[in-house]
Amino acid sequence: MNKLLTLACEPKEAEICSQKLASAIEQDTWVQLLPAKGDSPIIPNSILPKGPGVVISSGGSCGGPHQCLHPSSHLDQSAIATGQWLQNQGLQPKDSVILNPLPLHHVSGLMPWWRSRIWEAQHTWLTPSLMRNPIALRKSCESIFQRKFGPLLISLVPTQIQRLIEHADGLKWLQSFDVIWVGGSRLSKHLADKARRNKIHLAPCYGTTETAAMISVQTPKEFLEGRTGCGQPLIDVELRLTQNGALEVKTPRLASAQWKDGSLKNIKDEKGWWRSGDFAKLTMEGCFSQLEIIGRIDTAIHSGGETIFLEQLEPKLSLAAKKVGLPIQYLIFIPINEDEWGQRLVALVRWKKEFTPNEHQEQLRTLQNLTKTWQPAERPFAWYECKELAPNDAGKWERSKWNNWLKTNH
Repeated sequence: MNKLLTLACEPKEAEICSQKLASAIEQDTWVQLLPAKGDSPIIPNSILPKGPGVVISSGGSCGGPHQCLHPSSHLDQSAIATGQWLQNQGLQPKDSVILNPLPLHHVSGLMPWWRSRIWEAQHTWLTPSLMRNPIALRKSCESIFQRKFGPLLISLVPTQIQRLIEHADGLKWLQSFDVIWVGGSRLSKHLADKARRNKIHLAPCYGTTETAAMISVQTPKEFLEGRTGCGQPLIDVELRLTQNGALEVKTPRLASAQWKDGSLKNIKDEKGWWRSGDFAKLTMEGCFSQLEIIGRIDTAIHSGGETIFLEQLEPKLSLAAKKVGLPIQYLIFIPINEDEWGQRLVALVRWKKEFTPNEHQEQLRTLQNLTKTWQPAERPFAWYECKELAPNDAGKWERSKWNNWLKTNH
């Protein structure tokens, strides 16, 4: 029977956890990466393929939470493809210095560390608390920046960039990197424009747990020139669209299986294609296709005969709120079923500061007024403050969690 090591990934102990993972992989063992807190279903040993490999949790591009099984060879292939992309930019993977602030139990945090193993590059973990303190963050990285002899690389999510770019020390820290891969959620136009004005080398990318991280990425040069989207597919990736615009992916590093609801499932069709949970556009430029993600299939709603993409509306309202000085920390839209419209939207808001009840109502009215010119189907019909509202450690919204909060509290 194959061995399975379950590894609870405490962010403060990322270095120790990654050492345990490396040791287990060397011993041909499967490792299931778990969050330090919370329950996740444990994969039975009996269903595991021959090791080594990693079981990674996914919120699900579609279909809800599940576990993806990746043989270590898939993760190797992902690192090799990313390394080839770096070489195409004139950067040597082996000379890189990789900083990693993302959690090991998410593919976004696992793969920077895995790349460092394959490339034989330097790798340093950054704690979540350090990422929330721009002054301490910059100071702690000074010695790394001073002695670096190759490209400085990092993967971030938009919420991290937004927090850092607004602080002088955070901005200078961001400006130190040769490549900042940014994924996990949509990069707003406001944030992208601010990054360009400050010459920050962002490389917007697209990837999933199922694909062992990024499969398409834009170069920093293209980003600074004003290009939008997620760039071109990597060397080991094919992309296509279904008739309704859903993105399909073909690559040898697709998860070998998915564990969900007590059973093991193959995610590919008979020709090796996997259907993602995203609507997309593919634009041909010469011999290459450029990828643009429109929105999640499972968050697109049908309201009053219109198809509405929440990922487009949320940054639109957040930007309008910022322009009039509303102190919004986080904002998301939750769809609920409604007989006449099919579905309608409810807005949840978390403020950056405390308000009296009267002030709170005044702020909500101001926020609501910003949507008066929107299409009726796009306008939330109810607005609520949610003091706990926040994305998860990987910078993604667990909408089912906040849907449950809404049902419980209103």
